[in-house]
Amino acid sequence: MKSISALAKVHLTGQFGDYEDKNENELLKISEIKNLLIVQIFQYKNSTVSIESININGLKLKDESLNVSNNNETRILWNGPRNWLLVSSNKELLRDISQSFKETDFAVTDLSHSRAIIELEGQYTKEVLKKGCPFNFNILKKNNSINSTYNGITLTIDMLNENPDTVRLFVLRSFGESLYHSITDASLEYGYKSL
Repeated sequence: MKSISALAKVHLTGQFGDYEDKNENELLKISEIKNLLIVQIFQYKNSTVSIESININGLKLKDESLNVSNNNETRILWNGPRNWLLVSSNKELLRDISQSFKETDFAVTDLSHSRAIIELEGQYTKEVLKKGCPFNFNILKKNNSINSTYNGITLTIDMLNENPDTVRLFVLRSFGESLYHSITDASLEYGYKSL
């Protein structure tokens, strides 16, 4: 069975907005990220398992707000108390996760096909996000993540890099097109390249 991208009908490649007479490096870059493993891990309140003893692909679960543990292929985003979102390019990791977490202590849910992921990169990334999100993006640093809203659409924002600012926006698949239109509309004044 072939999976269909959440943004297949709306994501077009090219340059848009105020891109004329600008160096290509100055343009925002907007892309859809596909084929990632996305797993929500939730530890039950009555669980006595210490999260310090858990190791996933060489990474530890950290119960610290905004925190992201990461290596080259996996990122573990803090999603709330005792709640994490694991994102990985290694799809085989799901088998290891299922074996590592006992059903009596954790709920493990594969969300891979229920999310649309938009990556936004460039010097105006935070300015675009400020247009629709109430969070203070001046405090968002590399390897931080937040849950918030953008023009009324609930999303998770993962800060991948600084210089240039690079974020991934995770949204429910059914809101993917709406978020994509909101983000691209907010990017028009800076000019953007859709990859």
